[in-house]
Amino acid sequence: MSEVDQKIVKTLISDKAKNFIGDVNQDLPENMELKFEGFFQRGFFVTKKRYALIVDDRIVVKGLELVRRDWAPVAKKTQEKVLMAILKDGSPKKAAKIIKTVIEELNSGVIPLDDLVIHTQLTKNPDDYVQKAPHVIAARKALKKGLKVGPGSIIRYVVIRGKEPINERAVPVECVDISKYDPSYYINNQILPAVSRILDAVGYSKEDILYGERQSNLDAFF
Repeated sequence: MSEVDQKIVKTLISDKAKNFIGDVNQDLPENMELKFEGFFQRGFFVTKKRYALIVDDRIVVKGLELVRRDWAPVAKKTQEKVLMAILKDGSPKKAAKIIKTVIEELNSGVIPLDDLVIHTQLTKNPDDYVQKAPHVIAARKALKKGLKVGPGSIIRYVVIRGKEPINERAVPVECVDISKYDPSYYINNQILPAVSRILDAVGYSKEDILYGERQSNLDAFF
């Protein structure tokens, strides 16, 4: 289908959708109204409040880690690539391969430091927190190193290897040795949570990603 034909199809579908919405709105209560959000080539819904849509190679997301600042870039980038593989290429199998490649890169230590940094904002002074969240511990370590942090500061930290709880292993990026980052943390607490809900819905489990490979039974729908 040519680009011109695609535009014609989009226009026809949009017109029909608007007409349908107009008819429905006539029968809805006064305070209720359906709205036309746009035309999307393909969509993927994890839940009704968590979804991704694609239009002209641009992904529109809601409720997924791609739009959250407190996830490491490696998780966001992986999720975006996975969504593109599913929404643009129609290939859950390709999405699974992308995740395996990132896991291999994490275990090999070739992921850039900037992709491992987690950003979380302080709402008060570090010593005023009762909870010991990772960003709070990292902020306290930053203070001990003479760095200035306080309410409103964006704490940038990396989780390193160790036997301590995760929060105790959060180190401000200014003080971290990248060779000590914890691949297991980023795989199990960043990568897999960011993509597992998506792949679960198209027929892949965590075990399929980590230990094997199989064709999704939903590939036939793409």
